Amino acid sequence: MAETSLPRLTRILGEQLAESVRMPLPAHTRRRTFGRVRLPGKATAIIGMRRAGKTTFLHQLRRERIEGGATREQTPYLSFEDERLAGLDASHLGVLINEYHRRFPISPGTTAVVTWCFDEIQVVPGWERFVRRLIDTEQVEVFVTGSSAALLSREIATALRGRAWQVLIHPFSFEEALRHQGSIRPEGSGLEPESEAEAAAARMTGRTRSRLERALLDWLEAGGFPEVQGLDAATRRRLLRDYVDVAMLRDVVERHDVRNVAGLRWLVRHLLGNAGARFSVEKFHGALKSQGVAIARDTLHQLLSYLEDCFLVRIVWMESASERQRMVNPRKAYPVDPGLIPVFDRTGRANTGHALETAVLVELERRGFEVTYLRTPEGYEVDFVARAAGGGMELIQVCADLSDPATAARELRALAAGGVLFPHARKRLLTLTQDGLPAGAPTDVEVQAACEWLLVPPPSSAERGPPLSEA
Repeated sequence: MAETSLPRLTRILGEQLAESVRMPLPAHTRRRTFGRVRLPGKATAIIGMRRAGKTTFLHQLRRERIEGGATREQTPYLSFEDERLAGLDASHLGVLINEYHRRFPISPGTTAVVTWCFDEIQVVPGWERFVRRLIDTEQVEVFVTGSSAALLSREIATALRGRAWQVLIHPFSFEEALRHQGSIRPEGSGLEPESEAEAAAARMTGRTRSRLERALLDWLEAGGFPEVQGLDAATRRRLLRDYVDVAMLRDVVERHDVRNVAGLRWLVRHLLGNAGARFSVEKFHGALKSQGVAIARDTLHQLLSYLEDCFLVRIVWMESASERQRMVNPRKAYPVDPGLIPVFDRTGRANTGHALETAVLVELERRGFEVTYLRTPEGYEVDFVARAAGGGMELIQVCADLSDPATAARELRALAAGGVLFPHARKRLLTLTQDGLPAGAPTDVEVQAACEWLLVPPPSSAERGPPLSEA
């Protein structure tokens, strides 16, 4: 950037600082997080699928800090997507800090902490050096977000050289969607959202339970992306398809210089339309070859990893103590949101079971579990082996309809077989409605309606983090 442009740059950055202090914080539905949102001496990187709500979460953090006693001046927010900042690089970001101290001087000896929120900072070359220097030299906490095309989870640790702490933001959970719609009392009601959700679960009898079960079916169909809430089905599906197209083009094709776009589209349609199905690159490669689609196996492996990196697809590996066996066995693939399934499922079959299984997996990720699936020696399959960060383990089976005794018996047999391999694991069977709970289930299996499990984290869940203002 030419030296003569420095005064203009200073003016623009100053305008952004002033606007972040002057403008009211945007209204938002509070996102529920598990675990800490920051660690001292580290920058917090907000990661997740495009349009999942990462920028809104930055404003939630600012509101939490202000409610905890910080001033508006101590919570500056800057978006580097401002076209007037084109050509900005890390060597000029020192201007930002100088301009901040000029506008909002801090008295000598004060311990006031400044919470910097940087949105789309990845457009600034060398931003990592600036953030590291800021953490090392100032009384600050730093939160950054970026489009997943340039701020991917596996790259943040490298970029910040171990100075990053990640917080994953998925689309709205069922509980968040209910609060967004006003079905659960929002903030300011005198009850924390978590307490209200727990109270709702405790009241799940009769009409209340039926209403929540109906709401769960609607949410499984619509999904949790914030922008699609309340839209009609046609508009919603068009918007979700646009989300997928942008993720493919920006986060995969452009970022990784992918040439075989046709093969990528085949792969995306297959994965999103077959949620929870076992997926083998070798078999899919053979299927494409039979359709006349030329693509190398190695390319398919790469494309699959790219789709997982940009959070469009979540991959579940088979449980195995052998790394080699784990690699050669089929994986299970899920979309990041159940609302994507009906957009890409062309079979016309009812997909409520696949949507529910997807919702359970994404909720387990949100709660901080490490997840695999299990094939027992008898040939039974347990949907999820979920390991909590604290060491607890659960075997979770998901079945939308347990009204058929044969279906219920099959699901319980799988859990029993899994329990032989993992005798200390908690066994859980989730189903769509209270009416579908089978009678006479073993006492060591917790059979539960999914709406209750989604609203209230079980005791084995990852520990809930402190309020953001205390994190």
